Amino acid sequence: MRVASLYRYPVKGLSPERLKRADLPAGGYFPGDRLFAIENGSSGFDPAEPVHQPKIKYLMLMRNESLARLRTRYEDASGDLVISHDGEETRIATGAIAGQERLSAFFKAFMPDELRGEPRLLAAPEGYRFTDSRSGFVSIINLASVADLESRLGVPVDPLRFRGNVMVEDLPAWAELDLVDREFVAPSGLRLQVIKRIERCAATNVDPVTGIRDLQIPKALMQGYGHVDCGIYCRIINGGALGEGERLTLVEASEPAALGVA
Repeated sequence: MRVASLYRYPVKGLSPERLKRADLPAGGYFPGDRLFAIENGSSGFDPAEPVHQPKIKYLMLMRNESLARLRTRYEDASGDLVISHDGEETRIATGAIAGQERLSAFFKAFMPDELRGEPRLLAAPEGYRFTDSRSGFVSIINLASVADLESRLGVPVDPLRFRGNVMVEDLPAWAELDLVDREFVAPSGLRLQVIKRIERCAATNVDPVTGIRDLQIPKALMQGYGHVDCGIYCRIINGGALGEGERLTLVEASEPAALGVA
């Protein structure tokens, strides 16, 4: 299958950032993905002992569709998060107390009726990410599957509703769902193992551009296919780079992983 596009989501629930190329570390996560979450009142998350928390403890699209109206970018060099809304930019220094205060003030003004308490930016400690799934290391979305769902619904379905890291093409619709436990390799030597299908929730009902809850994606999946799955989660077996236009090739069961790489 061919890599059509790559995306990271630095802040859980906020907008995607498209990448031309990414370096994926063995045993790690997609780079720059789900580095932060915005706590909606006290979540109990402890960065010293990070334990996966239900996404309902954070601001997220499943309940807070207004987040889709924001355009955000994370600047790796400075550590600043920039939020664009109504033609204005708010710059948040994620590592500073003043930045925390500014973020809290922004969301209190932007969505006061949706807050259960203080909105606070949480940063993921080393080896942890604010993914929906404990094993959400890398997510792949098959564009043919999205197109097939679109044809059934008779309305456009933006693939970004599924908030995947890797959008692929040249794979038959829904074929990805039968690839659990199979492995793919990229030209760089990157090797991914499919670990499970992705079950979809009401977050996919929200248009990623307008923030309008205009479709019922899980219901459409269940009615059309008998499941609510769209996309697959993968584990990074061998590290390596992945770029737009490159191909991920299915590894035959007998092919060993590269020597010396866990």
